[in-house]
Amino acid sequence: MQVNVQEITEKNKHTVKKYFKNLFDIREDTMSYSELSTMMEENTIIHGSNMWILMLAILIASIGLNVNSTAVIIGAMLISPLMSGILTMGYSLATRNLTMLKKAFLRFGTQVIISLITSTLYFLITPLDVPTSEMIARTSPTLWDVLIALFGGIAGMIGNTRQKKSNVIPGVAIATALMPPLCTAGYGIATLQPRFMVGAFYLFAINTLFIMLSSAFVTKLLRVPSHEAVDVRRQKKINRFITAITIITIIPSALIGALTVYSSALERKISNYLENEIVFSDTQMVQSSTDYMNSVISVSLVGAPISDDVIERLEQELSQYDLEGFTLRVTQNKTSEGENPDKVTIALQENTIEQLQEKLAEQQSALKEMESNLSEKTDYKKLSKNGAAIFTKLSNCGCGVMSGENGDYLLFTAEAAESVTSEEEQAIKNWLRTESEMTDIRLHIEIKEG
Repeated sequence: MQVNVQEITEKNKHTVKKYFKNLFDIREDTMSYSELSTMMEENTIIHGSNMWILMLAILIASIGLNVNSTAVIIGAMLISPLMSGILTMGYSLATRNLTMLKKAFLRFGTQVIISLITSTLYFLITPLDVPTSEMIARTSPTLWDVLIALFGGIAGMIGNTRQKKSNVIPGVAIATALMPPLCTAGYGIATLQPRFMVGAFYLFAINTLFIMLSSAFVTKLLRVPSHEAVDVRRQKKINRFITAITIITIIPSALIGALTVYSSALERKISNYLENEIVFSDTQMVQSSTDYMNSVISVSLVGAPISDDVIERLEQELSQYDLEGFTLRVTQNKTSEGENPDKVTIALQENTIEQLQEKLAEQQSALKEMESNLSEKTDYKKLSKNGAAIFTKLSNCGCGVMSGENGDYLLFTAEAAESVTSEEEQAIKNWLRTESEMTDIRLHIEIKEG
C-alpha cells in the first residue's frame, strides 16, 4: 500500500490550522446581530432604578475614597452601571447608528452629571476633608492607564456579546476603575482643588474614550452590519475627528508616563550612587535628599570629617552613574579632636529610639482607650444571660473585664451540673470573642453535682 506523504502533510496542516482557528475564533458563541442590537438599544434607555443604583454606588465609592478603603471602592465599582453605556457608544459608532449614539451619549452624560453632583455633595458634607492615598492615585494618569482601558474594553465587549454571560464585565469594571476618578473629581470640586478635579476627570476621560474605541473595534471584528450608509467624505471626517481626539487624549498621559519612568530610573541611579560611594569607616551618612529641579544631591554625614579632595572625587564619580549635571552638597557634623566619632551617631540613634518609644506609648495609650470604650459598650449582663440561654449546661453565668499583669481579659464564670468538654469550652470562648471583641478569654466553670 503506497502512502502519499504530500496528502498526509496537507491534511495535518489543515488540522492544525483549523485547531488554532477554532481556538482564537472571536465570533464563536456570539449573540445574533438582532439580539445584540436589542441589548444595545436597551442600554440607551434611562431607568429610574439605574439612576438610584448609580447614586448609591457613587456614595459608596466616595466613602471608600474618604476612608481609604480599597475593598469598599471595589464594591462600588462592581455595582456601577456606567460600563454598559460606554460599550453602547462604541457599538453605535462602529455600526454608524447615529441615533443610538446620540441616545447613548445623552444617557451617559446624564449619569456623569448625576455622579459629579452626588460625589460633590458628599464631600461638602463629610468632616473628613484630607485627601487619601486612594484619591491621590487617581490624579496622575499615565500611558499604562490607556493600555488598561484599551485591553479592558476589548475584554468587556467580548464578554458582553456572548450568549452565555460570564464575570468579565465586573472584572473590567474593577480594572478600568470608572467610579473612583469620577468621585475624586467631585472631591476636587467640593474642596476647590483643581489638581484633583482636572487630574481625576482626565483619568475618567481616558477610560471612557478607550473603552468606547475598544468596543467599536470588537464590533468591527464581529462583522456587525452597519445600521445606515454614510458617504465616504463624511466617514473620513468622523475618522479624522476620532483620531485627533485620541491623540490629544494620549499625549498628556504619555508625557506623565515618560516622566514616571525617568524619575524611577533616576531614583535608582542616585540610590546606587549613595550605597556604593558614600561609604567610610569612620563616617556615616544619616540623611540624604535630592532636589530634582536644581539637580542637587544633599547628604548629611556624622563622624570623622572627609576632606575636600574626597568630596571632589565623589562629585567626579557622579558621571559613572549617569548623573551628569548633578552636584553633590555635603553637610558634615564634625567631632572634636580626641572624641570618638561614633558618639554623634549613637546620640542620633538614641534620639530616634526615644521618638519611636514616644510614638509606641501614644499608640498603646490609644489602644487601651479603645479597649476601655469597647468594654463600656458591651452589655455584660445581657452577655451573661445569653450565655446561659445558648449553652444549656451552664447556669448562674457572669462575666466582666479583669486586669492582670499581661493586660485586660474577659473572665466568664458559670456553674454546670456535669463536666464541660474541651470542645464545648472552645465554643464558649469563640462565642465570647465574637460578642465582646476581646481576644483574651478565660473561663471559670464550677461543677455542681446533683
